[in-house]
Amino acid sequence: MAAAGRDTIAAIATAPGAAAVGIIRISGPAAAAIAAATLGRVPTPRLAALASFRGADGDAIDQGLALWFPGPASFTGEDVLELHGHGGPRVLDLLLERVLGLGARQARPGEFSERAFLNGKLDLAQAEAIADLIGSATATQARLASRSLHGALSRRVSALAESLTRLRVSLEAALDFPDEELGPSDETAASLAAIRADLDHLCTSARQGALVREGRLAVIAGAPNAGKSSLLNALCGEETAIVTPIPGTTRDLLRAEIQIDGLPVRLVDTAGLRPSEDPIEQEGIRRARAEIADADALLLVVDATAGSRSPRAPAEGIAELSTLPSVPTTIIWNKIDRTGDPPGPMAWPDGTPAIGCSALTGAGLEALRHQLRSSAGYSGPDSGEFLARRRHLDALRRCDRHLGEAERAQAAGAPPELVAEELRLAQRAIGEITGEVSSDDLLGRLFSEFCIGK
Repeated sequence: MAAAGRDTIAAIATAPGAAAVGIIRISGPAAAAIAAATLGRVPTPRLAALASFRGADGDAIDQGLALWFPGPASFTGEDVLELHGHGGPRVLDLLLERVLGLGARQARPGEFSERAFLNGKLDLAQAEAIADLIGSATATQARLASRSLHGALSRRVSALAESLTRLRVSLEAALDFPDEELGPSDETAASLAAIRADLDHLCTSARQGALVREGRLAVIAGAPNAGKSSLLNALCGEETAIVTPIPGTTRDLLRAEIQIDGLPVRLVDTAGLRPSEDPIEQEGIRRARAEIADADALLLVVDATAGSRSPRAPAEGIAELSTLPSVPTTIIWNKIDRTGDPPGPMAWPDGTPAIGCSALTGAGLEALRHQLRSSAGYSGPDSGEFLARRRHLDALRRCDRHLGEAERAQAAGAPPELVAEELRLAQRAIGEITGEVSSDDLLGRLFSEFCIGK
């Protein structure tokens, strides 16, 4: 792995705003000189020391703790100095200004983690896990991000890559020693099958990890006054949307986030679907349809008092179903407190999943939460192994595709170089997860998502 750049970077490593403690982090070859200039000495390694942080005129800017981590035994693999002072924004700005005046430059977002990756202290999946851990919104996300940071995903990827390497070695030996009859064989087929089985298990875990990280987008749609906004409020447990008996109250998209047993769910309440000459309402309906097209799940709310379940006399809103984008749909048979229908799962003539509920009383909402969780394939907060990203899933899919091509080539008796090439491509694809194979463009995009100072 190539070493990071040799300039020295610095940044405020704590969140913006006033706080009890604020941290300036410095990494690079000038860190020792900056320590000597601001503290009067280089602190004892890995021992918090009380010190005054002095400006160019010798006056104290602040007083706090200084920590010194000489490289390569540091987070970035370089000399690292941390100054822990008071968290006032102006105090931190003055201290950072002093550090920058001593030869450091302002760090880019994620540059400390990028240097840790480039200096071999972390692989790419672990570096991404740092950002995921910081951004965790649920306890399940935090737990799985921590597992990724400690190498749960990386170990699985490395084990698979090692299996691919062993198989490639045996096949490529056949190219170097053609007289030894080392070409594809039953043993090769068995090895390929075993690798694909391991990959399948890894893909299952990665899909669960990506689900926990990304969550689900559930769009609430239906005719005006079906109870869409009431359902949003009931699921959120608070008055997020305005509810009135006047049809068309909701014109724009209303968004809220909830979690169901650790599964993040992004809810979107939309304008009522109906013919309208009102240009504002028309725009709301257009936005509703666009949001539905991007949804993972559609909750089609139907007023149980306004019609029947029969396809011949459908309740208002059901007719709209055929005109909506193709999205996994659950019909919400709402207002059962006024019809006497039982809460919970119910039979629907065309087999579409349906839930009888009352957004007013809360009856049937637990069944709806269960439906949202089970339809996503979510196994629960204790089932995940690690957090995963969409790019990880893409890399795994491409790896599986190349392994499939290798199996087909091997079964057809193709020359070993064709099988070996597919294995090389499979290994290259999976290597993108940990950064064994990466590009500067990819690294730039990934680390730019990090906060400054991390």
